[in-house]
Amino acid sequence: MRLNKFLLSVVVLLASLPALAAVQQVTLTVPTMDCATCPVTIRVALMKVSGVKKAVVSYARRTAKVTYDDEKTTVQALTQATDAAGYPSFQAD
Repeated sequence: MRLNKFLLSVVVLLASLPALAAVQQVTLTVPTMDCATCPVTIRVALMKVSGVKKAVVSYARRTAKVTYDDEKTTVQALTQATDAAGYPSFQAD
């Protein structure tokens, strides 16, 4: 009986692990955007990063708001993606 309770506790814990992953949002400043098509390139680069759920890029504000799973990616990976696309970025304050 005691083993059954233990096994049930382990199963419940393992089943809840995906729920522990937190969806985060970060705003990146992308100062080198200089044309109206730049946001498309930046958005495509960000969406290719595993764990990115959403990327909204504003040419007018020169920012990218990214929603991502912090279990699958990091802010550093996001800035590396924009840099690789030709648009260096950094986390906004």
